[in-house]
Amino acid sequence: MRLFVMTLFPEMVENTLHTSITGRAIDEGLIELNCVNIRDFSKDKHRKVDDYPFGGGAGMVMEAQPVYDCYRYIHEKTGRDCPVIAMSPKGRTFNQGIAKDLSKESDLIFLCGHYEGIDQRVLDEIVTDYISIGDFVLTGGELAACVICDCVARLVPGVLGNGESAETESFENNLLEYPQYTRPEEWRGRKVPDILLSGNHRLVDEWRLEQSIERTRTLRPDLFKKALPGLRDSLSNRLKKKFLKKNEICDSIS
Repeated sequence: MRLFVMTLFPEMVENTLHTSITGRAIDEGLIELNCVNIRDFSKDKHRKVDDYPFGGGAGMVMEAQPVYDCYRYIHEKTGRDCPVIAMSPKGRTFNQGIAKDLSKESDLIFLCGHYEGIDQRVLDEIVTDYISIGDFVLTGGELAACVICDCVARLVPGVLGNGESAETESFENNLLEYPQYTRPEEWRGRKVPDILLSGNHRLVDEWRLEQSIERTRTLRPDLFKKALPGLRDSLSNRLKKKFLKKNEICDSIS
C-alpha cells in the first residue's frame, strides 16, 4: 500500500509514522509513505500558500493553486485516480469499518488543511471523501491523517505479523477486547484468572468472549447494541442463559 500525504508539515507525519509497527512496515516495504510538501508547489517567491478570505473574517485560507499542483504531482506518480481524503470536521466520523474499507486500496491520498481551511474550489475538484476523527478542533490535519494511516496500515496483510491480532482487538464485531495478562502469575496480590492457566482453549475462548461482552455492555452500551445481532451464533448455552437472565440480548439470540 502507498500512502501519500499532502501537507505543510511533512516532518510531523514522517516522525510519527516512521516509528513502532508502522515504521517497521515501511522499512520492510509493506507500506510506502510519501509526504509531499504543498509549499513546494507555491509560485510565490516566499513559498506562501495562503491568503485573506474573500468576504472578510479572521485567519487565512490555503490557496487552491499549490494544493491542486501538489495533487497533480501525486496523480502522475500513482498513474490513476485513487481516493483523496480531506481531514475535516464535516466528514464522516472515522471508525474501524472505514479503516477496513480503506485498507483494501493500493493507494490513498490524504489532504491536510491548516489555518481557516482550504479554498473550496480545489476541494470540489480533487477530494473524494471527507473524514473526521472526532468532534474537536486540531491546528491542522496532520495528526488526524496519522491516526487514520496507523489504523489502516496495521490492517494490511503482514504488517502485524500475526494474522489473528487484528481480528481479536477492540471494535471487531463491535465488542471491546477482553483483558490481557502476562507473567508473573501473581503481581501485588493480583492473580491471573485460573481459566487462562488451564490449557483448555475452548474454555479460554468462551471466557474471553464473556469478558468482551461484559466489558462492552458496561463501558460502551452504544457498541453493545450494535453487537447484539452478531452474537446469536457466538454464544454457548451457558452464556445464552447468563445473558437471557439479564434480559439484555433475549431478542437477538432467542
